[in-house]
Amino acid sequence: MNLASMIDHTLLRADAAEAEIAKLIEEAKAYTFASVCVNPTWVSYAAERLAGTPVKVCTVIGFPLGASTPETKAFETRDAIQNGAGEIDMVLNIGAIKSSDAALAERDIRAVVEAAEGKALVKVIIETCLLTDAEKVLACELAVRAGADFVKTSTGFSTGGATAEDVALMRKTVGPAIGVKASGGVRSREDMEKMIEAGATRIGASSGVKIMQGEQSDSSY
Repeated sequence: MNLASMIDHTLLRADAAEAEIAKLIEEAKAYTFASVCVNPTWVSYAAERLAGTPVKVCTVIGFPLGASTPETKAFETRDAIQNGAGEIDMVLNIGAIKSSDAALAERDIRAVVEAAEGKALVKVIIETCLLTDAEKVLACELAVRAGADFVKTSTGFSTGGATAEDVALMRKTVGPAIGVKASGGVRSREDMEKMIEAGATRIGASSGVKIMQGEQSDSSY
């Protein structure tokens, strides 16, 4: 199993400077990670530097709260793709799920999927740490119904990150047809292997290099 090809090498801190983004990109090229995951302001910068490599540019939409409107998320998505993003990690409207407003939550996801127009993968961050198991199942079902390519556990910026139990529940809910991304707190190869065993097909981590080197990171994402 090629672990590197399953890692979205991630840097989403608000204070990330250009030199740190440049380092992230060079590390992703060296290890051939699946993507670099950066905030939208860095998408064009990353796309220019990753041109001609197999490493994709992933960005986040409605991040980290998910509380912007479907129309805003759609605009963000189109802008990111125009700037070179090949993967979109959107934060679901968590408040809609907590309010049992399935129609709004589905419209939220569908707006991004339709804006992506098949030009980029869409991953739906459901922020598992804020949801009950029943709400996690509903969020995953809506993601499938709206045409998303992945469901994803966490932003890494809330009260908790990925757990193997949540990954297993998400995989059981979505079936084999779409991806499951575990993110938040995956700090070692052992952590990553547990997530893969539970059903994850992609890992979001700022610790990609340490994972590949068999070391433990103290990063929260």
